[in-house]
Amino acid sequence: MSTEAAVAAIRDRVDDVPAAAIVLGSGLGRLADDVTEATRIPYSEIPGWMKSTVRGHAGELVVGRLGGKIVAVMNGRLHYYEGYDMDAVTYPMRVFGAWGIRTVILTNACGGLNPQLKAGDLLVISDHISFMPANPLRGPNDDAIGPRFPDMVGVYTDELRALAHSVDPDLREGVYVAVPGPNFETPAELRMLRGWGADAVGMSTVPEVIVARHGGMRVLAISTVTDMATGIPGQIEHVHHEEVLAVANAAGHRLARVVTAVVARL
Repeated sequence: MSTEAAVAAIRDRVDDVPAAAIVLGSGLGRLADDVTEATRIPYSEIPGWMKSTVRGHAGELVVGRLGGKIVAVMNGRLHYYEGYDMDAVTYPMRVFGAWGIRTVILTNACGGLNPQLKAGDLLVISDHISFMPANPLRGPNDDAIGPRFPDMVGVYTDELRALAHSVDPDLREGVYVAVPGPNFETPAELRMLRGWGADAVGMSTVPEVIVARHGGMRVLAISTVTDMATGIPGQIEHVHHEEVLAVANAAGHRLARVVTAVVARL
């Protein structure tokens, strides 16, 4: 779907082009409340923009001031496991690019595969592994947006990662693997993913990152480790969405401080 109608609908209510777009993951909606002078646009009022169906995802675009800058905050994202195709999941990234936004900050809740992590840690993503069943760039390429074969080396912008670490030296860093979901993984699957070199596992972010990179945007992604999903015998825990949301909410204050400080220094 063309992004022109979506951008026009947003511009009818918002004058400025934001300095950054921020995507909030499960249980991380607290940051949207920190935006001042906010214009709140339900996803249903943006042409082509699907609504989130997952608890913990409010489903609105919040545009206003954060850290002294104009930002666009996605209070809730779309997931492949909700039944949406990759075009719908990544449509917001296309809209942001067409709107003129050049920096995106993505957050998510994830399971920790690296035994050195613990629940509540914030993990700056340095690289990713896609285990998704489809690529959002599949199909005809629009050369006006980006190249047919975009390079994914350095997709997580070094400058932004360094900036995040400068505002919170206790941030962790590692590789994120994206799986389709919605079930949590078996212990054998978790051990396999760890064997691939992944430090954390989740069900989002990577499709959005691929499309943002295709459109030439700078990318910062930060995961909240909500549970330890090592798959190691004797350390296996049952994971429930309610617990994921609880840990994400508890870490929300710290994540909000980090993102706000990064935005202030853009």
